[in-house]
Amino acid sequence: MKYFWYSCITASVLSWLSPSVQATSKETSSLRISEAEYQEKVLASWLGQIVGNIYGLSYEFAFIDEPGPDQFPYGYGSSLERVRRYNGAFSDDDTDIEYIYLLAMEKHGTTPRYEDLSKFWTYHIREKVWAANRMALNLMKIGYHPPLTGSEQLNSEWFQIDPQLINEIWAVTSPGMITYASQKSAWAARITNDRFGIEPTIHYGAMYAAAFFEDDVNQLIEIGLQALPGNSRFRETVEYAKQLYRQYPEDWQEARRRIADRYYKNFDYNPESWAALDANLNGACGILALLYGQGDFQKTLDYASGMGFDADNQAATMSGLLGIIHGLKGIPQELLYPLGEQIWSQPFNDQYVNISRYDLPDATISDMALRTAQQGLKVIQKSGGRIIQEKGQRYLEINPGARFIPPLELPAVPPIHVEAFKEFSKAIATHLENTPSYLIRGQLPAGLRFEQGRLLGTPTQLGHFQFTLEARQGKQAAQRDYQIEVHSHNLAPLASSLSISENDLENPGQDIDILRDGKLWNTFYSTNRQESPKTDIYELRWDQSQEIGSFMFRYGRIQEWGGWFTSFDLQYLGAKGQWLSVPGVQWLTPINFDNSPWLKGQFVDHWLRFPLIKTKGLRIVGQAGGLEKDPANQHLGLRYYTNLSEIAVFKH
Repeated sequence: MKYFWYSCITASVLSWLSPSVQATSKETSSLRISEAEYQEKVLASWLGQIVGNIYGLSYEFAFIDEPGPDQFPYGYGSSLERVRRYNGAFSDDDTDIEYIYLLAMEKHGTTPRYEDLSKFWTYHIREKVWAANRMALNLMKIGYHPPLTGSEQLNSEWFQIDPQLINEIWAVTSPGMITYASQKSAWAARITNDRFGIEPTIHYGAMYAAAFFEDDVNQLIEIGLQALPGNSRFRETVEYAKQLYRQYPEDWQEARRRIADRYYKNFDYNPESWAALDANLNGACGILALLYGQGDFQKTLDYASGMGFDADNQAATMSGLLGIIHGLKGIPQELLYPLGEQIWSQPFNDQYVNISRYDLPDATISDMALRTAQQGLKVIQKSGGRIIQEKGQRYLEINPGARFIPPLELPAVPPIHVEAFKEFSKAIATHLENTPSYLIRGQLPAGLRFEQGRLLGTPTQLGHFQFTLEARQGKQAAQRDYQIEVHSHNLAPLASSLSISENDLENPGQDIDILRDGKLWNTFYSTNRQESPKTDIYELRWDQSQEIGSFMFRYGRIQEWGGWFTSFDLQYLGAKGQWLSVPGVQWLTPINFDNSPWLKGQFVDHWLRFPLIKTKGLRIVGQAGGLEKDPANQHLGLRYYTNLSEIAVFKH
């Protein structure tokens, strides 16, 4: 089956850049697929993703500096033990968030609001979350809603792989609607990512939607390119991957080396992050796997695994794509029945066992697929398509020119804290590029204004302020209340000394004064040579007594095995020289003190308020966190340490 899409998408797909899209219209003749075939392709997509995910997990980050061996098939490897343990498929982040999105669609409709999706995230996702997903989750935990949770301003990992492994469901439920699927994929990708960090997701979304009617992977790659803007970073990456395939048609390993040479590095946008998780890099590996696999399921799966880096993502996504193209018949039986057909009567025993998310119900794979297809029928009918009956069989008539119209929303923001007489700028509604938002109630502090979706200016008025914004788009309207606190000048830079507890004085190469320099993206780590639990103390001293009523500390980059507090006591220096706990402390920002990295607010400001005290000293006293490392990192030993990025002290 081959359909040529370019005439119907060239003029429309770039509108993903603006969430203010036009109403659905039939720009081209409709497409048609039987309901039975659609349901089978949806099931094959779920099974393809599950096969690819579980297969690829054995090779996740196994091949970094060099590609994997050219000895196929690799096989399920170590993941097979978990398949035996759970007697079926098990959840992982390549499939479980899509399942969460299915639940959200069933509760809130085919396009849940960002606010609805935030509630599903914060309820179900509590661990086993990394990079941009983790940052987005922690921003939700303190009160932000998407798309701010994925914005470059707040999410320090906005460029990582995360959205391209959790958003296939939006395209699976919009078969043949390439523009709609790419726009909706972009909208969902902004929950965790920004700028070019969402581009592979858009490309994948277009390919997935097209794959219901197009079986040539080379054409699918081109269709994906049509969904990207002309100056797209990922467009250039895909073109380079195509060039390498032409240059080295029989040497996939050399092509992969060239990809790694160009994209596996730290750029100006990711100087401190792990480059192996980069969205662009991993997207390139996925495209190479498609090119070298040329539609063969087993070959594509092995190439995706052998390309390395976050291999299970590429393996899952490309296998799901091939599932759509070829249906169940295209997935080798030995992959669907890794324990043998004599053990199971259905692929993966028709079991999806939750091992990764809180209160996520186990399910049968066939039921998940059927429910997904039911959502697809609703999307089709809401987007100008229909269901027709002919000769006792139901067919889906699809409008390929459909466009996605997202719900109009103003995102929630936790109380905003600013320093008086200091220039300030904060995006609130900049995602509504063509939909103005207005101040309709309340008052802004003198010196601040709301302009083009952004709060900016230099506040000159202390105090607590409340205001309400409204946005309107056609028949849609959205309102949101906001709070802003303007503080007096920061007393931390005026302290005569800033020090850390005595056992950390030898920490090499770090200047503790970065904690009060106003630069919010640096990280200071306490000494991590301690192999047993320890207490870290960060202490400020002033020559003259200061009146203090507010305190802020900001975590820096959280590491996987340590670098956080498991307890926290804010103390002040009493008149007799003794250290006392600050009375009446109110935590304005939620914080997690578990000994784990999952729910720590990386680059998040944590605010504390308390009755005014007068003192010459203020300090943090906290237990340092640390974890036993996994087998691959056990040689590094157990270490306990903390980190901070910035501290600030205010009278008001």
